[in-house]
Amino acid sequence: MSHQLSRRRILHLATASAAGLGLAACGSGGSDGGAGGADGDSGKITVWSWTTAAEALRGVVPSFERDNPGITVDVQDLGNPAIWDKITVGLASGGKGLADVLHIGVDYLPGYLQKFPQGLADLSRLGADRYEDAFVQGLWPTVLGQDRAVHALPWEVNPLGLFYRHDFFEKAGVDPASLTSWDELIAAGPRIRAATGAQLLGLDKPGTTQDMDFFQNLMQLQGAFYFDAEGRITLASPAAVQALTVIKRLNDGGLLADTAGQGTWKRLVGQGKLATAPYPAWAVEYLATKFPEQKGKWRVMQPPAAVPGGGRAAVVNSTYLTVSATSKRRKAAWRFVEYALTKPAEINRMFASGGVFPALEKAYDDPKFSAPHPFYGGQRVLASFVDSLASGASATNFTGDYSRALKLAADAQTQVLLKGADPAGVLQAAAEQLARQTGRQQAA
Repeated sequence: MSHQLSRRRILHLATASAAGLGLAACGSGGSDGGAGGADGDSGKITVWSWTTAAEALRGVVPSFERDNPGITVDVQDLGNPAIWDKITVGLASGGKGLADVLHIGVDYLPGYLQKFPQGLADLSRLGADRYEDAFVQGLWPTVLGQDRAVHALPWEVNPLGLFYRHDFFEKAGVDPASLTSWDELIAAGPRIRAATGAQLLGLDKPGTTQDMDFFQNLMQLQGAFYFDAEGRITLASPAAVQALTVIKRLNDGGLLADTAGQGTWKRLVGQGKLATAPYPAWAVEYLATKFPEQKGKWRVMQPPAAVPGGGRAAVVNSTYLTVSATSKRRKAAWRFVEYALTKPAEINRMFASGGVFPALEKAYDDPKFSAPHPFYGGQRVLASFVDSLASGASATNFTGDYSRALKLAADAQTQVLLKGADPAGVLQAAAEQLARQTGRQQAA
């Protein structure tokens, strides 16, 4: 996948600086019983978010203020990745200067809960527990702190799909319905390339960015990640080795384009040089907006399994809204979070304005999720992602050491792509180094 596109990759760019600003040492971050916080239920609350998500949240404010007299809301777009430095600095300084409501990604939330266990408000005592079954399966474990209390609610969920050029597959005589695993897609790759000149997909081969979404997706399709549910290291697991082996086979077969360099992925797609894009649900509108001249040429299918006969559903990332423990108006802040994320009408209004695929299951009752999409030849693309979520997916444990694992995995991938290294060998070395850096045990 390309660093020019992935929203997760933008977050990853901030990880190293965020770690240096405080994630390496525990901070007090305040507590629900003191440290300057209070349970005010009126007044002005501030919300920190970024870009289209911030704009989407602003769309909720008029109806919220109408239904909650006495509370006003100021949504601030801090930009991405700047928001991560500000949140991390605030938590490391005991909650000083933090907004009342914080928008946090899944790759940061576990680290914040681990390193600043009192930094985010206990929402269980405000009633958050009753929403445990309201959201997509696999997201709830991430909102629980070490105290087992709820400290956030899910907002965005991103089920994985495989976007593909329908016209290329037709020209090559390849039936996408027959491609149930990456083994089968790799076997079809030379036919697609011979007929269209397109390679299957692109990766930043020299690792100028940490282009690891595809590797992670292949692991997540197997119910695995860098760490297991107990936080043990699984970077050298059979699932990880299989994921990197798939990538090596693509590269060795000449089916993998190099997307290093600013704008490379977009240029290759615009030129019709890539036949597939393994991306999550947020890319539905991205592709339609960025490549309008390719209307009717794209379709979406379930991602092929990483291993023949394996799972074909994965939730690859998510974002959350939480409340700072040092907020003076925790009840008012919680009311805004609850209003924005548990009311189908409100969360679908945000989805329509910003493309943030909702985690609230009741949202999918809206007809828009079963409507045909003209860019995709009338395919009901959103319905395909909803169906993927219904099949269930394992929770991903990012832990507070995600940034370290990401760096080591990226280095291993580059060795495979540029030097032809053995996937099992480089991943074993990476896992051992990760164990030394973190003090974590490797899973058996």
